[in-house]
Amino acid sequence: SDFILTDEGWSYKDVKPGVAGVTIEDGDRVVFDWSGYTIGYFGRPFEAKGGPQGGAFDKQLDYSRTVVGSGTIVKGLECALRSMGPGGVRQVIVPFGELSYPGDDLPHERVGPKPTTFSGQRALNFVLENPRVDRTLLFNIKVIRIDKKDGKGGFIRG
Repeated sequence: SDFILTDEGWSYKDVKPGVAGVTIEDGDRVVFDWSGYTIGYFGRPFEAKGGPQGGAFDKQLDYSRTVVGSGTIVKGLECALRSMGPGGVRQVIVPFGELSYPGDDLPHERVGPKPTTFSGQRALNFVLENPRVDRTLLFNIKVIRIDKKDGKGGFIRG
């Protein structure tokens, strides 16, 4: 495979490099789009793109957001975002354990990204709760924009 294994234990493959020269630092807000698959177990999607969004809605509302360093998304993804730029697309393989979803947050309220459908959440949790299967996950992540922290508790829209 063309995936690069990092020292932290997650792997990645850049599908499309982002805009160079924009560095993501702790406290910056990253707006991103994502999909996720249980690649260790039949490759089932737990978040698929082009799902039931419907064209009438403002696409902006469908994006996910995280403040880097806040621990509100799985650690493997947060690590992966740090070296991405706007417009970048990266495939990220996250092994089960510290880099993945915590076992005590099955609704995924505390640590995301949270699947947007009940069936997606069920597919993800089936794997996370099953020690007999390979719980490795694959995320496709696209950075939409980076909002730099302004030092006053707000953000400068990227």
